[in-house]
Amino acid sequence: MKKIENIFYGDISPETQLLDIYLPEAEHFPVYLHIHGGGIESRDKSDVEFLVQYLTDRGVAVVGIDYRMYPSASYPEFIHDAARAVAWTVKNIEQYGICEGVYVGGSSAGGYLSMMLCFDKQWLAPYGIDPADLAGYVHNAGQPTAHFNVLRERGIDSRRVIIDETAPIYHIGTAKEYAPMLFLVSDNDMENRYEQTMLTISTLRHFRYDMSKVHLEVLHGIHCEHDFVNDENGDNVLATLIYKFIKNTRQ
Repeated sequence: MKKIENIFYGDISPETQLLDIYLPEAEHFPVYLHIHGGGIESRDKSDVEFLVQYLTDRGVAVVGIDYRMYPSASYPEFIHDAARAVAWTVKNIEQYGICEGVYVGGSSAGGYLSMMLCFDKQWLAPYGIDPADLAGYVHNAGQPTAHFNVLRERGIDSRRVIIDETAPIYHIGTAKEYAPMLFLVSDNDMENRYEQTMLTISTLRHFRYDMSKVHLEVLHGIHCEHDFVNDENGDNVLATLIYKFIKNTRQ
């Protein structure tokens, strides 16, 4: 595995708009781009490292990104950054090998951002990318309604359940089709997160999307606990689910 650090993908913030690439020992590979969690206010791209060894050992390249966050950022700067990082990866990853598809995913706040990129075409459109043309998405315990910190920024009680243009679920139904996607949520997740995830899947079904492309894993434990625990084989739970999803969607 080879690591290439601190590539500047942006045009505004060289301290923040950075990504790391982890390459497998292979000339051909799919790419998994991970958007870290932390409520859009904490943590960084190093969070992806718990996935790296398992995925690169199995021929998957991994990209971890930083993005602008609260309190220095405001909506929608973090979405712009996530979209720009995806666009950079799509357009530049073949400098490092032959790309066999780019998957985009994230945990918690990162899951909110991955859903915004998936369901709202406006963010990737400036780069000539249709969200449905990506290989797939992993939405891990993301908030499909208006994110609680976006609500806080607007002076709204962060517990409110609001569906407006800042909410991923608001945009479902505006696209003809979607790429394959994997939803992950815990049965004891953040309050209302399980129910909102089920509503998102139900909404996709309501619009008669191809549900064979929509995969759901309900895990046991608390919010994103599965990111950092191992299964009975000693392998990271999230990494194994991501790899299984990538493998199955490429068959």
